[in-house]
Amino acid sequence: MAIFLTKDSKIIVQGITGGEGTKHTARMLAAGSDVVGGVNARKAGTTVTHKDAKGADIELPVFGSVAEAMEKTGADVSVAFVPPAFSKEAAFEAIDAGIGMLVIITEGIPVQDSAALWAHAVELGGKTRIIGPNCPGVITPGEALAGIIPANITKAGKVGLVSKSGTLTYQMMFELRDLGFSTAIGIGGDPVIGTTHIDALEAFEADPDTEAIVMIGEIGGDAEERAADFIKANVTKPVAGYVAGFTAPEGKTMGHAGAIVSGSSGTAEAKKEALEAAGVKVGKTPTETAQLLRELLGA
Repeated sequence: MAIFLTKDSKIIVQGITGGEGTKHTARMLAAGSDVVGGVNARKAGTTVTHKDAKGADIELPVFGSVAEAMEKTGADVSVAFVPPAFSKEAAFEAIDAGIGMLVIITEGIPVQDSAALWAHAVELGGKTRIIGPNCPGVITPGEALAGIIPANITKAGKVGLVSKSGTLTYQMMFELRDLGFSTAIGIGGDPVIGTTHIDALEAFEADPDTEAIVMIGEIGGDAEERAADFIKANVTKPVAGYVAGFTAPEGKTMGHAGAIVSGSSGTAEAKKEALEAAGVKVGKTPTETAQLLRELLGA
């Protein structure tokens, strides 16, 4: 079992002919993903050559639109490698086509564009799950990768991971590589994102093969506090957490736009206290968090 992404997911890549799209299409295929084509309106009707997980050459068709790609391939997941200025248009196209999940990797998308594409998905009934933007995507080890997460640092297992941070997603996967993961999700750290900590926690709670959950947050906003309230009311599985930013200078905006602290709200310490009040074991470092999870599992 896994959440959001399985071996049966059929993936298309918006921006498949660009540099990042080319590189990460190859890595998704190597990870076992069923990438069935891509989208670039200017190169519709052409193909791109890649190798599948077994090293055999394959030709992937390039379509003029997401709707056409879905019609011709049965795709239900799109991974978007589109420059920030064009990401809103690309997202609207995927949402209008009714794609089941849209993973937006792009960093630097204006917040108002992210808000608009999220609202558009809601207006159309929430048929499209949005992961991101500014995220590393989703991986179900041994089955499929939709995004840029390194596939060779862990294995399939019983731990579910949801993280704001891309690089900390990778570190936690490596720290717990011997236990393995059901699914790992990088939701992105922008102020407006699609799938939240709470969405992932709810899905992991419902997944019978996820036995424990790791949640990684960071300073800024109140997403972790809201997640803590959800955990207290709805999550029965053991949860370990980490909040990046304990050493951030007070009053200084750190990193990307999501890391904005207002007064005592949004600090690492405030988030830690909220999570611990909900029964979450919170580490001061990723390594300590991994050890806390091992203790929760008796591993």
